[in-house]
Amino acid sequence: MAAPDYRALAAQAHDDAAAANLTNVRDRFLRAESAWLAMARRQDLSDAARAKRDATGPDKNDSLPPLS
Repeated sequence: MAAPDYRALAAQAHDDAAAANLTNVRDRFLRAESAWLAMARRQDLSDAARAKRDATGPDKNDSLPPLS
């Protein structure tokens, strides 16, 4: 399953905040932008950790028989 494009969602929230007339609506969009960017950073960390794990080869526990 592909992960959402969090940076695109953050950009949309930023644009929506810029277009908002009401302060509370603008603040809500800015909070959403911040949350989307935080999710993008976490996704980057997860992707980097996964790539590092995949590059190191099989885990020592990969040779264990499956649990029954």
